[in-house]
Amino acid sequence: LCSFALRGNISEGDNFLMRWAKKLYAPSLDWALRFRWLVVAGAVLLLALSVFIFNRLGAEFVPQLDEGSLTVQIVRPASISLEASIEIERHAEQVLREKFPEIETIFCRLGTAEVATDPMGVNLGDTYILLKPPAQWHTENGKAHTKAELAREMTDVLEKAVPGNEFLVSQPIEMRFNELMEGVRADVSVKIFGNDYDTLEKIAGEVKVVIEKIPGADEVEFEPSGRLPTLEISPRRDVLRRHNLHVSDVNKTIQTALGGETVGSLLEGNRRFDVVVRLPESARQDNDVIRQLPVRVGEQGMLPLGTVAEFKTNATPEPIMREFGQRRAAILVNLAGRDVESFVREAEAKVKSAVMLPDGYSLEFGGQFKHLREARTRLAVVVPATLAMIFVLVFLSLSSVRQTLIIYTGVPLAAAGGIFALWILGMPFSISAAVGFIALSGVAVLDGLVMISCFNQLREEGKPLRDAVREGSLLRLRPILMTALVASFGFVPMALAHGAGAEVQRPLAVVVIGGLLTSTFLKLVLLPVLYEWVERGNFLKNKTT
Repeated sequence: LCSFALRGNISEGDNFLMRWAKKLYAPSLDWALRFRWLVVAGAVLLLALSVFIFNRLGAEFVPQLDEGSLTVQIVRPASISLEASIEIERHAEQVLREKFPEIETIFCRLGTAEVATDPMGVNLGDTYILLKPPAQWHTENGKAHTKAELAREMTDVLEKAVPGNEFLVSQPIEMRFNELMEGVRADVSVKIFGNDYDTLEKIAGEVKVVIEKIPGADEVEFEPSGRLPTLEISPRRDVLRRHNLHVSDVNKTIQTALGGETVGSLLEGNRRFDVVVRLPESARQDNDVIRQLPVRVGEQGMLPLGTVAEFKTNATPEPIMREFGQRRAAILVNLAGRDVESFVREAEAKVKSAVMLPDGYSLEFGGQFKHLREARTRLAVVVPATLAMIFVLVFLSLSSVRQTLIIYTGVPLAAAGGIFALWILGMPFSISAAVGFIALSGVAVLDGLVMISCFNQLREEGKPLRDAVREGSLLRLRPILMTALVASFGFVPMALAHGAGAEVQRPLAVVVIGGLLTSTFLKLVLLPVLYEWVERGNFLKNKTT
């Protein structure tokens, strides 16, 4: 098209917008070609500034979606009964209904269902809160508030109404996503691995104190755990030897009395039920009754269980969590107003300086930070491989390494614009933004190829270098502006969206729009400067060499 237009076969008329754009662009291009050192230095300075800002952007795995509902996980003492847990849950739901008219529906999942896809103890409950549309939210004084403020108010009300419990506020899908990906129901987890559970609890307490003081830590709680009173019955070996008894005799007595023993079956129609004999519930909870259980000695003798065994009540951790074959304790952290990466970096440094880990114990940060790190590792392989393939394709088209490198200057310049756009809008780097950077690099390379191809065609027709660069830049102004404007306008609805899923779309759109703005402007100015500078003295005849 470039050569056809020059020969007059196609009349490429300009409307008033393009005439106005060329009037602004032509003197700017002439100035850039005259003061190329300043242009190149400015571009390098801009790139260095973008790198500096990127290192301070912060990062997160994926932006937090607004699901329109909340989930409050209520952690009660591990020794609580089912009846008491249900009563506390009913009271909590009643208080929330009375205090917050924004709630449309509220219900709870407590304990483990028959299909144990999500096993929990009776001390754990997930309270699902479905909210009315935000336009109907109001407080007692009629002041509207945000969802984050609403969640904090709910936590404050529950802590006063139901003391002695721990509360973790999240969203239904977000909570399940965190649990499936990392096994914890929080944005960030701090896992401590070791053998002795008492030591793990001590270290976890020290870590919790440190993390609570870090800005951005909205909720910091222990992973649901506790200690249950456990009756330990240990046989007295000396007494057993004296009466010629075996440990199995003692175990059989305890198993029959407490666990029960099947003595027959009962038929009811086509169904068969086992008949199990054991002590009643009241007797099984009375240690004095258990001590009096008879243990058979020989054919005729009997001894009380308390004579041949020692009774001791211990506080046993419940549950004991394991990962990679090791016991672990965990701290659950939900963030507010801060990105995951900067929080974890600060937390790692402060925990390392404040908490001394004994030999055989280790600490690991997990949750979204772990998946962000894994995603970055994959991108560090995929992105360079993709850019290398594009480089080969561009080289095959131009047959010139130096011209291909000139085109590739548009990639970092485009990335700089995306970084500035994220920084201006206060967005951290995320995987969504990374996808935007990848798409942006393709557009930047395409525009550079269009412009340099036109330069080469003009030079093949005998145009001097400066004239070819100037005339080709003016000819390619229209398609480059069209590419940038069409792509930018196409992403504007994503950048301004507020519906479901908009939080994931917005970083991608912001990166593309910001990158196209800087890439287009600098490509129209910097690329002609670099082309004339590099190609000076290199004459093209039939093809570019």
